[in-house]
Amino acid sequence: MRAKRSAALLFGTLGVFLAANMAAGQGVDRLIEAEGLRIQQAQASQDQIDGIVEQTRTLAEEYRAVLKEVEGLEVYNTLLDRQIEDQETELSNLRTSIDEVQVIERQILPLLTRMVDGLEQFVTLDVPFLLEERMERVSRNRDLLEQANVTAAEKFRVVMEAWQIENDYARTISTYTDEVEIDGVAREVDVLQIGRVALLYQTPDGAQSGAWDQRVRQWVPVGNEYRNSIRQGISLALNQLAPTLLLLPMAPPEEG
Repeated sequence: MRAKRSAALLFGTLGVFLAANMAAGQGVDRLIEAEGLRIQQAQASQDQIDGIVEQTRTLAEEYRAVLKEVEGLEVYNTLLDRQIEDQETELSNLRTSIDEVQVIERQILPLLTRMVDGLEQFVTLDVPFLLEERMERVSRNRDLLEQANVTAAEKFRVVMEAWQIENDYARTISTYTDEVEIDGVAREVDVLQIGRVALLYQTPDGAQSGAWDQRVRQWVPVGNEYRNSIRQGISLALNQLAPTLLLLPMAPPEEG
């Protein structure tokens, strides 16, 4: 009887032990399953965090790039502002210059007229070499001043050029053919011009020579002793003779 009870007790204990073991195993499985689920959730959360971090890093880099672009635009805008200020200043100066040009143009034409008048008077009172050519230049200058389609700058240039030509005559030696009245008869002669210090003539046959006397403003005859020198001077002006010393008649300088 006792043996039966012991066996029953043993089997009962074993059953309880087995049941307990089965229950414990099921609990472990559930724990493992729960832990696996937790790990999966943790991995998903980590992936989500990594994605947010990467997105944040990308946004930060884009933000820094935008900041650099903004800084560049600020520098560019600053330069543009300075350029605009300079252009406005230049525009203001240009307007002022235009206004001044209009004033100058109103003043330059009377000035040029006086310069042409002075040029005509100068040529008239000067030694009369190339007189026709020089007076024609004065006439052209006067006609130019009356032309509305010519700028004031061009008129100024031409008038100044005419004065420069007159100035250059003082350093030139030239010869040309002209008519001179000799003993009441117009004769064709070779004229020798040496700056403004001597104006001489000689007939083609060399028989008669003369010089311009600025004091009395007329031609006066000179002696035969100057005939060869005058002929040499004419050859020199024609580049037919090398530079040489010439003995020529010259009027004394006018007393101031």
